[in-house]
Amino acid sequence: MLKVQEIRELIKLVDQSSIDEFVYENEGSKIKMKKTAAATIVSQVSPAAVVQEIAPVVQPVPVTAASAPVHEAAQEATKAEEVKQADTANLHKITSPMVGTFYASPTPEADIYVKAGSKVSKDSIVCIVEAMKLFNEIEAEVNGEIVEVLAKNGQLVEYGQPLFLVKPE
Repeated sequence: MLKVQEIRELIKLVDQSSIDEFVYENEGSKIKMKKTAAATIVSQVSPAAVVQEIAPVVQPVPVTAASAPVHEAAQEATKAEEVKQADTANLHKITSPMVGTFYASPTPEADIYVKAGSKVSKDSIVCIVEAMKLFNEIEAEVNGEIVEVLAKNGQLVEYGQPLFLVKPE
């Protein structure tokens, strides 16, 4: 069975190539990729005939224009991004300690653990990351205030991916 990173690399290669369809079979597993107009769709079939859909990969298409207003808007967006990076430099990032699914609350019916503006202590639970049916409570690591929630409920998160920005006290 291919690892997620290997599948992602295959998606990139297929997306960058001129082929429209790609099929890979190995030890009873089958991966089939088809390009559509806006996305590459990947499905994987395991020996037990379970189909697992992987979200479409949509990559932006660069648009070129020779107009001055577009160039100025791009410069302003770059400046805004630089200001945002400078503002977040003094913030603590709570990162995911593993690959898994981000959950903002202990159950779907329960209130979320924290939101922007919530005060947290270093042992406060801020979310759950579920990996292989194990629900791992993630703590704030610092005393402070949640400035921004960077992950969405139910989103797949990677190891080391920032989940929250916290203004330390």
